[in-house]
Amino acid sequence: MATGDVALGSAGVDAAQPTPGTKQDISGATRKPVINDFNIQVATVNGSGSQSANSVLLRSIFGMGIPVSGKNLFPSNIAGLPTWYTIRASKHGYVARKKEIDVLVAMNAETAKEDILSLPSGAAAIYEDSQNLKQYRDDVVCYPVPFDKLTAAVCPEAKLRKLVKNMIYVGVVAKLISLDMKVVETALRRQFAKKQKAADLNWAAIEAGYHYANESLTKQDPYELERMHATDGKIIIDGNAAAALGAMFAGVTVVTWYPITPSSSVVEQLIDYLKKYRVEPDGKATFAVVQAEDELAAVGMVLGAGWAGARSMTATSGPGISLMAEFVGLGYFAEIPGVIFDIQRVGPSTGLPTRTAQADLLTVAYLSHGDTKHVMLLPGNVRECFEFAQTAFDLAEHLQTPVFVLSDLDLGMNNWMSEPFEYPEKPLNRGKVLSAEDLTRLGEFARYKDVDGDAIPYRTLPGTDHPQASYFTRGSGHNEKALYTERPEDYQNLMERLNRKFETARALVPAPVIVQTGKSKVGLIAFGTTDFAVTESRDQLKKEYDVETDYLRIRAFPFTHEVHEFVSSHDRVYVIEQNRDAQMLSLLKLDLPAGEAVKLRSVRHFNGLPIDARSVTDELILQEEI
Repeated sequence: MATGDVALGSAGVDAAQPTPGTKQDISGATRKPVINDFNIQVATVNGSGSQSANSVLLRSIFGMGIPVSGKNLFPSNIAGLPTWYTIRASKHGYVARKKEIDVLVAMNAETAKEDILSLPSGAAAIYEDSQNLKQYRDDVVCYPVPFDKLTAAVCPEAKLRKLVKNMIYVGVVAKLISLDMKVVETALRRQFAKKQKAADLNWAAIEAGYHYANESLTKQDPYELERMHATDGKIIIDGNAAAALGAMFAGVTVVTWYPITPSSSVVEQLIDYLKKYRVEPDGKATFAVVQAEDELAAVGMVLGAGWAGARSMTATSGPGISLMAEFVGLGYFAEIPGVIFDIQRVGPSTGLPTRTAQADLLTVAYLSHGDTKHVMLLPGNVRECFEFAQTAFDLAEHLQTPVFVLSDLDLGMNNWMSEPFEYPEKPLNRGKVLSAEDLTRLGEFARYKDVDGDAIPYRTLPGTDHPQASYFTRGSGHNEKALYTERPEDYQNLMERLNRKFETARALVPAPVIVQTGKSKVGLIAFGTTDFAVTESRDQLKKEYDVETDYLRIRAFPFTHEVHEFVSSHDRVYVIEQNRDAQMLSLLKLDLPAGEAVKLRSVRHFNGLPIDARSVTDELILQEEI
């Protein structure tokens, strides 16, 4: 499988060993250089060790001050199947997936033919010279390289050559696109910071690739890098690591989990952070991490810890969410805090475990049987993964309910640029918790009574030394005093209060991000990682079609009043999302007045690859009949 969307074909231009003094041009005319605005795709095999090489390339471009993003398309097995890693350099700062590949590094013989056939005309291809890929294209610049020979020369140990071979292509690419080798070496030695011998060996491989390209290849493609300063002060981090860091700063003390792609690294990173920063000088840990037997047990432990007063969490993906339904209903009905990170992937069933989607919205919003509604936070970048992790714990304890943070594989497992995160200054919000002194002062306590008119009751924690502190927590019918009841009016009063509490949450969850031009009656709504494609698409619409659009990015459910106002102020509103069934549009229709809901239109993307701007633009133009 190739990840490009264009297939052209036959016979090739060989850029190796050209006639001295000549520069071949496949287009038949001089092409202008394409500076800091192109896509590199590395096609390899899962388990071949290419991750380090790709990281060096990504960080080298970043180190030259050029905005960059990387996306890993990998199979769900351990090793042996095709893997594609795409690096996008964009002087404009675009980080969405770009469908077209400009520079191909074909290191997988099994997919090499399909990979080169998928390239657009004018692209460049780097490959093992024995593959003879030039026979398939006459409109692609071909750079054959003797990777095996070069690797053997720098790596005497045969068992390491598969890994070192990847660094050869780093050197070749560095020369062809004008990467600063000092920056490359810095990135490499950071990658192998604790492995001096490995760093030296890999640097020798990079130099070998660079020198070969310098001496034996003549550049005939237009793609080049020039130093910028657009990344000054920025960091690179993946969304799962950012969420883990946010959870630690939020004061999480109990972490329970069952490993599942693509959420596992949330807890794996969190464990590393906790061991580094949350262990007392005497060696005593201030946290507990438990790997449960399954996701149902994991969320049960989260609720038990939350009931006891701990800040507790788990991380999972769609299949785990399905298993958690029963306990999540208990958390909603008995009003127990807990945080659940859902790093979404393609379903249903096992689905495509290593592909991305935004298809858990409806499931999570109403998870469990009966009438339930859950708070969902929808981070759209790594900074929000960090910040919303903290917000989720505050909301869970404030509202006394499970709170979900919905990221996705694209955001969670790929590296992204970001401004540095701000150190949290706001104190933790533990919600309405009564102490023994409070109980003495009040004289009475009814666990599920709406005292303040916001539908949020007060709670006590186990161990509170007061005779009125105790109460029964149950998943069956209960009244304001937490006593068992089957009286119809008690059940209805309880369910109406829970619904009012959900309405209270509207004013507490993160507000949407809105870009209002004042010049358009066409509105766009998106959330999560779809934001990257929509942002770029809006620029395409303006530049190519002179079409102005307004834009609202939803960051939470329940929806805030700004969402209603945005829809009300536009004639047509396109809801852009990464699932088949228009799940966000469905949630909006349930929330909006009928007269406003008819304005909604759908743009959907659900092939497992991250959504790209061009697909959004083309669909909007089609529906707008421009």
